[in-house]
Amino acid sequence: MRLLLVEDTARLIELMTEAVHDAGWQIDAVTTVQDAEEVLATTPYDLLLFDLGLPDGDGLDLVGHARKMGIQTPILVITARNNIEDRIRGLDAGADDYLVKPFNTRELLARCRALLRRSPHTDMPVLSAGSLIFDVAKGTVSCGFDLLVLSPREQAVLGILMREVGAVVPKRTIEHALSEFGEELSSNAIELAISRLRKKLETVRTGIMLETVRGIGYLLHEISE
Repeated sequence: MRLLLVEDTARLIELMTEAVHDAGWQIDAVTTVQDAEEVLATTPYDLLLFDLGLPDGDGLDLVGHARKMGIQTPILVITARNNIEDRIRGLDAGADDYLVKPFNTRELLARCRALLRRSPHTDMPVLSAGSLIFDVAKGTVSCGFDLLVLSPREQAVLGILMREVGAVVPKRTIEHALSEFGEELSSNAIELAISRLRKKLETVRTGIMLETVRGIGYLLHEISE
């Protein structure tokens, strides 16, 4: 899952980024309406998080702009404006939900999950390969009665590979999917995540194997045990 955050408070960006990463999702952050409009024109997202009081304009105008562009991605408005008229204007402008500052990050993630579940434009399936089950919405990976504890990055890599079971996934595809603005992942970071993921998969009888295809990428395929 990839989210766009439009917010101009550095500390809040930091806190929200940390919470989103803990959920196993990626997030890009911009601080102005202009930057947001430019990004929305070129990059698809699964969820949009808009502050209203931005340095160069009102986030409500950005909500309307996104809808006029034909973007149907769920929008969660995050703002200090807490009167009922502001909430009504936000929802009427095209927002799907409204969260008032200050808020608990657990509630933020719960609202994000709810919007993602309801959106017909977001793919949050239950993935399966061999005996392995990955519930993307819940963020759980299990094999029979065994629950695998994976880091957010390991979960993200596993999700990419499980969507392409039996096909080689280029390393660059994984790097691009996990990268964020200003933070390109190195090949070593991907290799480390793959190595740790492989070791955890080997602790249970998953019926799948994770192979490295030298010079190309990675292959997750089912095996007979």
